[in-house]
Amino acid sequence: MQESTAGMSPFKKMLHYSDIGMAFLVILIVVMMVIPLPTWLLDVMLSANITIGVVVLLSTFYAQRALDLAAFPTMLLIVTLFRLALNVSTTRLILLQADAGDVVRAFGTFVVGGNYVVGAVVFLILVIIQFVVITKGAERVAEVAARFTLDAMPGKQMAIDADLNAGLIDDAGAKDRRLTIQREADFYGAMDGASKFVKGDAIAGLIITIINIVGGLAIGVLQRGFPLEKALATYSLLTVGDGLVSQIPALLFSTATGVIVTRAAGQTDLGKDIFTSLTTYPRPLFIGSILLFALAAVPGLPKIPFLLLAAFLCLMGYWVYREGKIQEEAGGKKREGRKESAPGGPAGEAPKPAPASPEDVMRLLTVDPMEAEIGYALIPLVAPSQGGDMLDRIGTIRKQMAMELGIVVPPIRIRDNIQIKPTEYILRVKGAETGRGELLPDHYLAMNTGGAEEELVGVPTTEPSFGLPAVWIPPEMRDKAESLGYTVVDAPSVLATHLSETIKRYGADLLTRQEVQKLTDMVKEAAPAVVEEMTAALSLGEIQKVLQNLVREQVPVRDLVSIFESLADYGKVSRSVDFLTERVREALARLITLKIQDESGVVTVATLSPNWEQKVKEAVDGDLMRGWQFNMDPREVQKMMAAVARAVEEMSMKGLLPVLLVHPDVRLIVRRILEASLPTLFVISYNEIAQGVQLKSIGMVE
Repeated sequence: MQESTAGMSPFKKMLHYSDIGMAFLVILIVVMMVIPLPTWLLDVMLSANITIGVVVLLSTFYAQRALDLAAFPTMLLIVTLFRLALNVSTTRLILLQADAGDVVRAFGTFVVGGNYVVGAVVFLILVIIQFVVITKGAERVAEVAARFTLDAMPGKQMAIDADLNAGLIDDAGAKDRRLTIQREADFYGAMDGASKFVKGDAIAGLIITIINIVGGLAIGVLQRGFPLEKALATYSLLTVGDGLVSQIPALLFSTATGVIVTRAAGQTDLGKDIFTSLTTYPRPLFIGSILLFALAAVPGLPKIPFLLLAAFLCLMGYWVYREGKIQEEAGGKKREGRKESAPGGPAGEAPKPAPASPEDVMRLLTVDPMEAEIGYALIPLVAPSQGGDMLDRIGTIRKQMAMELGIVVPPIRIRDNIQIKPTEYILRVKGAETGRGELLPDHYLAMNTGGAEEELVGVPTTEPSFGLPAVWIPPEMRDKAESLGYTVVDAPSVLATHLSETIKRYGADLLTRQEVQKLTDMVKEAAPAVVEEMTAALSLGEIQKVLQNLVREQVPVRDLVSIFESLADYGKVSRSVDFLTERVREALARLITLKIQDESGVVTVATLSPNWEQKVKEAVDGDLMRGWQFNMDPREVQKMMAAVARAVEEMSMKGLLPVLLVHPDVRLIVRRILEASLPTLFVISYNEIAQGVQLKSIGMVE
């Protein structure tokens, strides 16, 4: 239903029918390009064009935010079309009647004194000012503003989410702020394109002027029989008048465009901002006054203008200085009032500064168990408001680690870091960097696992989890890459895989004594006798170290009852963590076997030669029960590591899990020797193979 306009003010009535007026204006623009207009109507249109330019320019002075003139890009397009339609109408009248109305004639005679040469020079100067200076600068500022506004959107979205989660704003406030951010991005994106209209308008004005002069001379001389001088004077003055009357509003709109895109940090209207910026400090005003007095003393220079300006700057400096003193005294009185009203202490004694809160310092000492720092370009992968599902993936990873290793991964903190590359991320465990990588959010990572022969065109990189050579490809190449045999994953999956591998490698560091206490309390509810017997023989720290050793070698610790029973049995014999770890591993032989056997139930291994095992035994001083030291020649150690590495490479090339089978007496020592260089190698002993399992050896490490 139409809203009744009865009782509305004239302004509200105009606002109510503004859509009709805008439609009429667009239709009028089309009509002006096709149908000749009478000169009186053209005068009205040209005057309206200048008026619109003045009003828009002045409106930009009072706009504190770009969104206060949200319709400016569309307005710029419509006014540019309106101005071009006026150019077409005036050109038609100039060429047909040698008369384009009083406004054009006035600009051609009175403004430039009737001299078409002077008019042409003034017109060219206006075009140069608009095209080279204002338009080019405004276009560049709009482009940069659009890019930085779009780049800053993810950070602003995360700030809104953080304020919402902290309870600083409600859902309605968050929705309004998100809408504002979206409108800003849309505005600056539109301004980036709308600034091209101004540039094109300047070029079109120059071309139309040249066409008018050439066409007017041809019509005047060839069709109307004017002498060349009369034709040049008549049509040049009219053309220059038309150019000036169209370029002046174009210059106003170019300036308005520059003002609206450069007002990035304004807090009030433009006049107050500029005046406040120039009168903040009195010293520059006094120095400028002294410089002007010195210029007035130079022989040959006019003295009165410099003396007047010098006196004005000196007076302004004095006013600014006096205003600063008044504000300083007012601030001192306020501080004194606060002193007098402060409780405690003798009168007149300055209050002592409040001591820093110890909680503020203690908060800085806390270290997150695990965290991921991301560049701002990766924020959309994490923020749920932008479609990111990384938080859900992390929840899945924590469940997976609980199922596979039996450890409860603490919450992983994700925060943005502007000091790293926008597409980079860093993984940290207890504050120490454990890995980093780079992601392209809108691309897929294609890895050649050995089955692809054709190379893909993309951004070369290295897969961060396993160090495989890979390439980032656009989404449209995904099907092709998969058909060629590449393994293709998206960017969130790359980060999730890296997180999973980091947890597997450093999961032992996440297993704190507090977590072990929670696990012990959990088992105590179901099997209190086992826990009591174990804790009577071992301390919480010794239990923690055994569990850490198991997790470090990817042995699941879900079967805590079996683990605690083994610790209770052997804790009475020795409290050596290494000895207890080996006994627990033997008790978990079935779990270890399940982890390393293939789909057919076969355990494929490489065995360490008796020669190497004997050398390792001879190099050990002591034993696992009472403590030991390893004293093998470093050259022999390097030889053994190289031999095992060749076996591991051979197994990996065949698609087998690298497993090394050794004697129980040397298993832990061999593992300690190889864990730094071959972290993915499983070192097991004969006692850790479950009964009835088929064992297959691919060879012996000599």
